[in-house]
Amino acid sequence: MRSSTPYLLRALNEWILDNDCTPHVIVDVSRADVSVPPHAISDGKVVLNIDPEAVRDLVIDDDGVSFVARFGGVSQAVWLPVPSIEGIVAKETGQGMMFDPPPPGNASDSEAESASEDDGEPSKAKRPGLRVVK
Repeated sequence: MRSSTPYLLRALNEWILDNDCTPHVIVDVSRADVSVPPHAISDGKVVLNIDPEAVRDLVIDDDGVSFVARFGGVSQAVWLPVPSIEGIVAKETGQGMMFDPPPPGNASDSEAESASEDDGEPSKAKRPGLRVVK
């Protein structure tokens, strides 16, 4: 089953904007593939303003959040994979949602493990049992 996080991110971002507030995402930068300016990081986390007036080319899709923002007057591309996003909140009210951390490993790892286990030969645990019924 697909993660609900990207759907919730899009919906909450829209809800925060509809209420004339500023959406901020909380990001765990220790996760793989996060691309943010190093000077923006504090204690392994970063809080980023994703308001349309603060960023350009904002895309929230099933893989992550991407946009271009100015840091210290310099435009930089930002990439936030979905598993790195811990939550989204309105700056003015603090209302929003924190997300459950993803399980260890990703879906492709667990799919690869299950595919390698099922390599055409049924294991003893998967083998159906037959009984003679009189």
